[in-house]
Amino acid sequence: MSEGAAAWLDFEKPIVDIEQKIATLESVQKKSGVDMSEEIAKLREECAQKKREVFAKLTAWQQVQLARHPFRPEATDYIPLIFEDFAELHGDKSFGDDKAITTGLCRIGGRRVMLVAHCKGKTTKERMARNFGSPHPEGHRKALEKMKLAEKFRLPVITLVNTPGAYPGIGAEERGQAAIIARNLFEMSRLKTPIISIVIGEGGSGGALGICIADRLSMLEHAYLSVISPEGCAAILWRDSAKAPLAAELLRLTAPDLLHLGVINEIILEPLGGAHRDTQAAANLLKAALVRYLEELEGERLERLLEKRYDKYRKIGVFLEEESAKLAVTDEAKARP
Repeated sequence: MSEGAAAWLDFEKPIVDIEQKIATLESVQKKSGVDMSEEIAKLREECAQKKREVFAKLTAWQQVQLARHPFRPEATDYIPLIFEDFAELHGDKSFGDDKAITTGLCRIGGRRVMLVAHCKGKTTKERMARNFGSPHPEGHRKALEKMKLAEKFRLPVITLVNTPGAYPGIGAEERGQAAIIARNLFEMSRLKTPIISIVIGEGGSGGALGICIADRLSMLEHAYLSVISPEGCAAILWRDSAKAPLAAELLRLTAPDLLHLGVINEIILEPLGGAHRDTQAAANLLKAALVRYLEELEGERLERLLEKRYDKYRKIGVFLEEESAKLAVTDEAKARP
């Protein structure tokens, strides 16, 4: 993994400086044989403390930047670390094979599952081939076809969400982008098998929603989920994409915000400093959560599972009406003589 200085985020620079000092001392110690373990230990503690300080006060915009981090692990990194015997399935039986979404049969914790995951690619060539993780209609159709196959064979579905949004080009619209996303929402809401969805990076608009209607919807600590990108929101509201940091705050798109709002079930912690600093540790944490969710859902009666899935999404937003009613009663009481 290349670690050019330009790729690190501004707020990470103090951490990177200490890490570089540690790497230098370790190199000198290895070459010279001089014991520098005490100095290295002090720097490691200083680095850990700096990470705790920086990551304890991240803004919503900084969380968005972390979700988009060029070193952040994506589905192709997690698949070999979490799943076994992955056999990729291609095509949508209609138009083509959209590489922005990967689907396949695999195992996790001894259980067979169907995996559906956004893939952005790692190199420039891969990213172009995968359309930077923005699915075309055939990608969403492929995802739905494989979910229906999982339903037929009574396999749980796991989706890993990481997309800036569905591709908005003319060709995609001509091939029914909005309609297929709506179809996915409808079909997933009543799919007769457990669905687990994890936002591992970006969760942008309909591209994310098209594969994340689930019985368990969770997010990695530094992921985000939003109806629109902060830049898009800023361009619409203020006609100035430079106001994206303000839009990020107002959109309430971070994991803590969405947990508080009842949109997600859980925040899956990442290694200190973000998943990009220790992919293996991040994969272990993600795998533990997935196995736990599968254990929770496998004993659920199908009828009850569908009822709870329906209720889960019906409840989102209801609290706003309740809060408004409470405020109205309070205001009325204050107005009384």
